[in-house]
Amino acid sequence: KKLTVYEGMVGMMENTFINVKNKSHSITADVEIPKEGGNGVILAQGGRFAGYSLYMKDGKVKYVYNWLDADRYTIAATEKLPPGKATIRFEFAYDGGPPGSGAKGTIFVNDKKVAEGKIANTVGFAFGLDEGADVGIDEGTPVTEDYGVGNANRFNGRIRRVTIEVK
Repeated sequence: KKLTVYEGMVGMMENTFINVKNKSHSITADVEIPKEGGNGVILAQGGRFAGYSLYMKDGKVKYVYNWLDADRYTIAATEKLPPGKATIRFEFAYDGGPPGSGAKGTIFVNDKKVAEGKIANTVGFAFGLDEGADVGIDEGTPVTEDYGVGNANRFNGRIRRVTIEVK
């Protein structure tokens, strides 16, 4: 029901990582944003053909859900986070119904709602056989083209911990 992971934990295969498919869940990250603003992946699971990523770009928090490389649903804050400690939480509210049904996503920063959006389709069974879950980077193929490959998407701040909790 609950898993806490830390910066540098990468390549965690899907069958060993907490299962968030077809379930409401939250991702809570305690981070430190550098003076130059946050950039890079906080938590990603999957890759180019299916998965999700919670990340920052140009100082703003974003979440992308990649549905089978056919659609990418992006939920993005409009304001930059100031430097310093922050708690970023993403709430994934599954619609229920058959596997692969939709969801609503909401981003909170320090318990303040900063963005929300609809995810029309979700992956019902598997993100992939060869892509893992990564903290602080998206190794392998990227979930989204919004950031680069490998070290180009490494988080430039500090990730103290990320907790994923299934509701």
